[in-house]
Amino acid sequence: MSPTRRIYRLSPSQFSPETIAVTFAKTSRSPEPFDVIAAELDNERSARFSEKWIVGYGHSSVAEHAVLHLALENVSRLAIETVEGNRLGSYTEKSSRYQEWDAHAYTVPAELEASPYRQSYVELMDQLFAAYADALGALRAWGEAHTPKLPEETDKSWANRVKAAAIDTARFLLPAGAVANVGVTMNARVLEYAIRKLLSSDLAEARAIGEEIKAVAAQELPTLVKYANPIDYLPAVRELSQTLAGQIEAHPVEAWCRLTDFDPQAEDKALAAVLFRFGTSGAQDCLSFVQQASAEERAAWAAQIFGQIGAHDTPLRELEFSQYQFELVMDQGAYFEFKRHRMMTQTVQSLNTHLGYAVPRAICDAGFEDRYHQAMSAAARGYELLAAWNRPVASYVVPNGYNRRVLCGVNLRELYHFISLRCAENAHYSIRRGGRGMLEALQAVHPLLASQIRVNESESSQSIAGQYFSALAEPPHLS
Repeated sequence: MSPTRRIYRLSPSQFSPETIAVTFAKTSRSPEPFDVIAAELDNERSARFSEKWIVGYGHSSVAEHAVLHLALENVSRLAIETVEGNRLGSYTEKSSRYQEWDAHAYTVPAELEASPYRQSYVELMDQLFAAYADALGALRAWGEAHTPKLPEETDKSWANRVKAAAIDTARFLLPAGAVANVGVTMNARVLEYAIRKLLSSDLAEARAIGEEIKAVAAQELPTLVKYANPIDYLPAVRELSQTLAGQIEAHPVEAWCRLTDFDPQAEDKALAAVLFRFGTSGAQDCLSFVQQASAEERAAWAAQIFGQIGAHDTPLRELEFSQYQFELVMDQGAYFEFKRHRMMTQTVQSLNTHLGYAVPRAICDAGFEDRYHQAMSAAARGYELLAAWNRPVASYVVPNGYNRRVLCGVNLRELYHFISLRCAENAHYSIRRGGRGMLEALQAVHPLLASQIRVNESESSQSIAGQYFSALAEPPHLS
């Protein structure tokens, strides 16, 4: 008789995350069922096993079976960037698109407490939050006067639509020091590295968050986060790199979206990989077959293989053999959405005011343009004042509207997902422009596969810029 199949759950309410991880680890050497193994364990036995095999012998993959859900509240959006800087974590945070911020919902960095800059920082943050609140009012009033109700739309739905549009634009004034809540789910292996990165941050807030997460995690994972300490080599690398980077001659931004590197054979390789997967020939034979085909044949194959992908389907993994590198300049609000696409490799420069700021057209239509420029210029002056003393801390005062430079490595499979999601009609217009720019750059070099990405053809990055912005890189007035 064949063994009876069993599929069941080891409940976190019955076993600690560390015990569950050890249970799965022991199955490699024990013939006993999982529930029997788990019943024989307690926290002490699990800790001994973890100390010996996971920590001592480096079998770190076992730690991936221990999962924690962490609730972080009133953390600055600047620190959230470090919290969320882990590819394999899962995050859900307070949205600047759907919620309003209170007048004093910002952090005062610990570095400022004993400094002569604390008062000016608080005054600037109060000014920015007041401008944000007033912008909401102006945008909402303008929206109510200029937004017709849709057929069969209720008063409540219409009012919510007007409010959402106002929040979407007012968010350009929110500084990085605004606090938010974020839910985090991580396995112990990822969590250990996340803690190490937080403890190695040049921001006191991030280091404190790292200590607090470590203490909370130790309640469930006493062994698996025990050795999560700062990354020793990082300060020296940071200091050397900043010194070398300071010697580089800066040039004006050439283009806001540039495809800086790509594989000319990427389309052929993606098609060949699919043939390799479902055939029996070698990789080079598959590639040669594709490359010897006519353009018409390759186009037909691409349409048949990739053109049937539905809105809720995941593209074939073979698209990952196509690699691209982009250099992008986008406003901080767009970057905060962009960073969630963690299958990309993203390197972002520090948040500053040197690349100017975007001016949403709705700000001008609502009669708020002068006040907006005043707030953004005040932020730039505050940034320069603080940056001369402590550049990382200065980033707290930079609003969402200021531009930021990002280097992005991405495969075609992730591009399919990113472009489809961020070019949708319900996406914010800032990130929609970014998605369109990347799609247009892709279309210029690989039209065969780019044509299979389903998007609204009536928009372009240029049309979005014209419809939603009166300026995209306004220089601040520092006088």
